[in-house]
Amino acid sequence: MKKIGILNSEISRVIGELGHMDRIVIADAGLPIPSHVKRIDLALKKGVPSFIETVETVLLEMCVENAFVAQEMESASAATKEELLRLLLGVQTRIVTHEELKALTQEAKAVIRTGEFTPYANVVLEAGVIF
Repeated sequence: MKKIGILNSEISRVIGELGHMDRIVIADAGLPIPSHVKRIDLALKKGVPSFIETVETVLLEMCVENAFVAQEMESASAATKEELLRLLLGVQTRIVTHEELKALTQEAKAVIRTGEFTPYANVVLEAGVIF
């Protein structure tokens, strides 16, 4: 049994298999997930687990070079965006439209669905390299 880090075997495996510039998505409960993209569904009930908690946990194990966030998050939840940007400090963060963000999910290795009910609480994380 794994002692530390991400205990979810699917998330741990996906992160371990990422190469440079591969992408994963951490999504709210409502983001449409393309049928051909791996779905890792963590949603238990409204708010559990939260989007921010999930991003924070993934960032402990994933080397992130770029992040993509929808501009609509600002009007829907400035507090969530502020907390997300704090977590992504040092990561190049690109603001895109929600439609562009949904298009980016088409090429993702996986989408991690949280129990978050805050609109537009989604981020695409692009893997960097550790050397």
